[in-house]
Amino acid sequence: MINRLLNETEAQAVLITDPVSMRYISGFRGGEGAVYLSGNRRVLITDSRYTEAAAAESEFTVAEESAERKRYEILEELLKEDGVETFAYEDLSMRCSELFDLQEKLPFIRNWERLGSRADNLRQIKTADEIAKMEKAAGIADKALEILLGMLKPGMTEKEGACELEYQMKKLGAEKTSFDTIFASGVNSSMPHAIPSDKKLETGDFVTIDFGCTIDGYCSDMTRTVVLGRADEKQKEIYNIVLQANEAALAELKAGVRGCDIDAIARKAISDAGYGACFGHGLGHSVGLYIHENPRLSKTDCSVIQENMIETVEPGIYIPGWGGVRIEDMVVVTREGYRFLCHSPKELIELGV
Repeated sequence: MINRLLNETEAQAVLITDPVSMRYISGFRGGEGAVYLSGNRRVLITDSRYTEAAAAESEFTVAEESAERKRYEILEELLKEDGVETFAYEDLSMRCSELFDLQEKLPFIRNWERLGSRADNLRQIKTADEIAKMEKAAGIADKALEILLGMLKPGMTEKEGACELEYQMKKLGAEKTSFDTIFASGVNSSMPHAIPSDKKLETGDFVTIDFGCTIDGYCSDMTRTVVLGRADEKQKEIYNIVLQANEAALAELKAGVRGCDIDAIARKAISDAGYGACFGHGLGHSVGLYIHENPRLSKTDCSVIQENMIETVEPGIYIPGWGGVRIEDMVVVTREGYRFLCHSPKELIELGV
């Protein structure tokens, strides 16, 4: 893996600073510091808060940075010893100020090479162990949702619903949430990334819940939309259109297809029903140590989807002033199709009926 990264650049050494990339490459979970890679060395640079954990979690040499021995000084020693003239860095995550500071402190580096997505690309195809962790996280999310749906009732606030769901996931063994839980009811459900509010649930509300949790750092991601009470005809119509778009996209998803083509299938189903303008975001994304990874199922990403990639399929319809529906599955791609990692029901659930 490390040799692949080095071989894909013109650089003699690479600097990794993104916390997710650091964890994937070194095994260190702390997220503070940097990783130096060359043909001769694997060095994890971090401060005294993390050196003990870093030594336990990683096989890399641990170098301690401090006020007396700054990071650039450690890098200067390593770079000069390795005779590095071209140095690659993670331009997709490093701040401009950090880069400018390093360039000022390390003037002997003749060329600074941008890594682009090359570090992220190492994570695209998941191992059996990675898939197992995400499947366990998805199973916890399934169970937590089942418990929550038995508790939802008029008068509960969106914040209370989100809090209860997160509590149940942790109680069932999750480390933390994969991202800030989206819990939106009634007219708020027209906002794809609505923030839980003090709005109280009302009979007849759509309730859209987008959530996930982590196991050993690996994320799950799922969205379900339910109705509190009986659904009216328009709610049933919108829900069924989104469900059909979800199922149509899944029917064509397999190794060898392009992400943009799968997005187009779901988008056409929604457009043909007259709601194309109400589906603005991409159909899905990969998931791993980070919740939004590449490749994506979107109009702008025509990458070929490969076996053992994890993808979400999450079409939606959002109508301002009325509400919205999103249905999201997380699946592992196979040669012939896919396998669900989340198993919560997708038929329209009318709570309390």
